[in-house]
Amino acid sequence: MSEPERARTPEAPGIPPAVDVPGTDEDAVRAPEATDGPGTTHDGESRAPDGPQAPWRRLDGRTVLVTALVMAGVAGGAGLPTLIGLAGGMPLWQALVWVLAGAVLLVAAGTGADFARWRRTRYRIGPERAELRTGLLLVKRRSLSRERIRSVDLTANVLLRVLGLVQVRIGTGEHAGGGESTLELDAVTRTEGERLRLELLTRAATGSTESPHRDGTLAVLDPSWIRYAPVSFVAPLLGGAAAGAVMQVSEWFGAQNEVIAWVWARFRDTSIVWMVFVLAAAVLATGIVGALGLWVEMWWNYRLEREPGGTLRVRRGLLTARSISIEERRLRGVDLVEPLGVRLFGAARLDAVATGLVKDEKDKHADTNVLLPVVPRALADEVAAHVLRETSAPTDASLLTAHPRAARGRRLRWALGAVLLPTAVLVLLGVLLTPVLLWIAVACAALGIPAAVLLGLDAYRALGHGISGAYLLTRSGTVRRSTVVLQRAGVIGWTARQSLFQRRAGLITLTATTAAGAGGYSVHDAAEGEGLRFAAESVPGLLEPFLEPG
Repeated sequence: MSEPERARTPEAPGIPPAVDVPGTDEDAVRAPEATDGPGTTHDGESRAPDGPQAPWRRLDGRTVLVTALVMAGVAGGAGLPTLIGLAGGMPLWQALVWVLAGAVLLVAAGTGADFARWRRTRYRIGPERAELRTGLLLVKRRSLSRERIRSVDLTANVLLRVLGLVQVRIGTGEHAGGGESTLELDAVTRTEGERLRLELLTRAATGSTESPHRDGTLAVLDPSWIRYAPVSFVAPLLGGAAAGAVMQVSEWFGAQNEVIAWVWARFRDTSIVWMVFVLAAAVLATGIVGALGLWVEMWWNYRLEREPGGTLRVRRGLLTARSISIEERRLRGVDLVEPLGVRLFGAARLDAVATGLVKDEKDKHADTNVLLPVVPRALADEVAAHVLRETSAPTDASLLTAHPRAARGRRLRWALGAVLLPTAVLVLLGVLLTPVLLWIAVACAALGIPAAVLLGLDAYRALGHGISGAYLLTRSGTVRRSTVVLQRAGVIGWTARQSLFQRRAGLITLTATTAAGAGGYSVHDAAEGEGLRFAAESVPGLLEPFLEPG
């Protein structure tokens, strides 16, 4: 991207947004419904800044049906344990009447409230702004300048997909509180959602240039990728959550003691070690099944495409379908992520480093920055090259400069300290309380020290930095190894840090500040002179005024 073109992007620091309607905020408009004023008609509707007014549209009426079905499910889930509890103190028919009456009231109240919301909600897409008006007692009007719109994401759960509906989330990519940087349409037809996505992103994509890299499909789902799901950290977490859920549900029904007694009866004639091993294996197996199911739900029908005009689009999901769009002009690089489990099998995941990607708190599985699920490392490198329009993979490890041995010593000390400190606490408690804790301390030391040494050495081997054409590279981490390829033109500052021990060892940590992704990416424990030269060469003219000559 040329320098003048980059300066015109809305997210460039110090560049003010496009001039808005007088008397309105650039991100949101809130006003009482009947208030007249600049930019409004007599009935309170906003007037477009110029050109003909676009018509106000309603959401699809079937969204009320979706709410009724959801509330019926909630009423059924809450009514069953309530019925069981009431049946112990009154006749069954009477308990059933009370539960059904409460369920009908709950469904009617929820459906009625959503019907009122649907009746009072309107949206329109004008030549300059996207506007949303909603509210019953407190009328809210929000509008986003089309120049500032950075994403139009489509999501549809099972009920919405059956009815041919989608939720549309229009965002500016800013971390504004209270949802002021987004407009959410819940819900419209699938055709209308696709029309909105194309209309709102076309304007932003008109300035893209021609490139020898192809448009169209960059990656599609390979069912064999599911083999990496069991080796992720999700599997043991899901297994532990399942075990906790069993104990919680049994406590709700007053059967927790029976469950514990049943498990103890199965292992009465076996040793404690064997019982712990079998139970841990059962929990892990449950977690593996859950990880496989979660992977299928999240990544089925996956497809990564580059659309004409310069927009990357990720589509995925089995039950809940998701469509996430990322403009290439706000893409600042990629992050090749290799968690420890999948790295042992030669695999990696690819994330986008882009401006305007805000985590959706309502959907924890949205992962708006993920371009590619865990795949073989060679394929991840290939897709990274296509995404960045490079002829070769910029994530190649051979491009990285190794860090000095002093960095290895720091990582070994950190890893050993993480094991020896709790071991020392166990030893102290064992001397004061019981010898059993001493044996536990011995076991922790015997298992933890070799593992700490291996992880410390692996963390040192992961360190590296380099320059590849228009990008700078930095890699670090062992449990979660991350190789970041960051556009040099996207770096807006450097932060240099040295602790007392780093100064004695001649090391320095440099952080490249950017408006994209995590906001900063660090080169940990580089040699002081080499690190400063790397920062100066990566972005010429940015760091030199703060360096001493020679």
